[in-house]
Amino acid sequence: MFKKLKDMDITNKRIVLRCDFNVPLKDGEILDDTKIVSSLDTIKYLIDQNCKIVILSHLGKIKDKSDLRKNSLVVVAKRLLKLITSIPEYKDVKVIFSNHTRSNALKEKVDNLNNKEILVIENTRYEDYPSKYESNNDQELAKFWASLGDIFVNDAFATAHRKHASTCGIANYIPSCMGFLMEKELINIDKYVTNAEVPFTVIMGGAKLEDKIKVIDKLLPICNHLLLTGGIANTFLKALNINIGFSLYSEDEELIKKIKDLLLQYKNKIVLPFDAIVGSSYEKEYTNYKTIDKIDDNEIIYDLGVKTINKYKEYINSSKTVFVNGTAGKYEDSRYANGTKELLNILNDAQANVIFGGGDSVSAVHQFLKNNNFTYLCTGGGATLEYIANGTLPALEALKEDDYEVLDI
Repeated sequence: MFKKLKDMDITNKRIVLRCDFNVPLKDGEILDDTKIVSSLDTIKYLIDQNCKIVILSHLGKIKDKSDLRKNSLVVVAKRLLKLITSIPEYKDVKVIFSNHTRSNALKEKVDNLNNKEILVIENTRYEDYPSKYESNNDQELAKFWASLGDIFVNDAFATAHRKHASTCGIANYIPSCMGFLMEKELINIDKYVTNAEVPFTVIMGGAKLEDKIKVIDKLLPICNHLLLTGGIANTFLKALNINIGFSLYSEDEELIKKIKDLLLQYKNKIVLPFDAIVGSSYEKEYTNYKTIDKIDDNEIIYDLGVKTINKYKEYINSSKTVFVNGTAGKYEDSRYANGTKELLNILNDAQANVIFGGGDSVSAVHQFLKNNNFTYLCTGGGATLEYIANGTLPALEALKEDDYEVLDI
């Protein structure tokens, strides 16, 4: 079993807390603070237990020097302060920021923390420039971060599929457990996906089939219907020798062979689009409605057609559980957003338990629906899919370890 926060004696302890504060930014402003809000239950519990809290998180990717400037966690620390102090019983909580990821000055800040205070450390991926210490799970870095606390709490489900120093490495050196958000994610995925109430429908979209084939393989035996959209649907159509023009699809021959086998084995479960909204490979403003069998060589499938949406609605409305990962099309372009909007509205009105598997599907929910009735929105896209496919994640496995090295730093 994975260790849980309430299983640990944390009173008056110094806690290294790994959160996922990888929020979307535009011009230095946070567009959606859902990930910060989702971590508050764990943070409040640690405060209530009189802990000193040292928070680690990444933000974006750090490939060159310019990324350092635009991906600082200082904006997240400010939003965290605003969120936590807006709660009356936590109005006096202090949030401190360190612009160092590893230094004596940082250790001094940690040593000077008072109980119930929070220290947010700069973006863990700053350690990826110029050398990938974070992403390569450098053990010296992991040891340093572990030395900042008595207990490690991993609440960053969305990055639990990454074997990084801040997600896995720290657990090698101090007692470790999962936070409330991580626990909540696992409970909901196990209940509503792995052990879904039937009829169970899966809606799977996205650009790259390579990223999702293992999940499709896992879900096809247990679902009643698999409704496909986007580049994934295109690859299935291509495997049937249907002309999809210039549309995105996978050209991997082994994958195409795998798809053909699945289409034969699960022909009564796999449901493909039969009409679409298309663009042109050379006319920028070109938009047209086509049935799949009428698509020209220069056309690109960008969205579901209305007949496919209505057919998918029938499957959704006859289901008791629906799991969604991916969108209906190129929803970021208003010309091709209708399919995603319509499916979201259909799902929002459905009587089924509806679970979204993170990523673009959850982003679309926030973009197009002011209020929703969905059962659960996962915070992690890749982590959700990997957990469904494999039943575990690298960061979860790290929490199983009963043996850890005694630090001598």
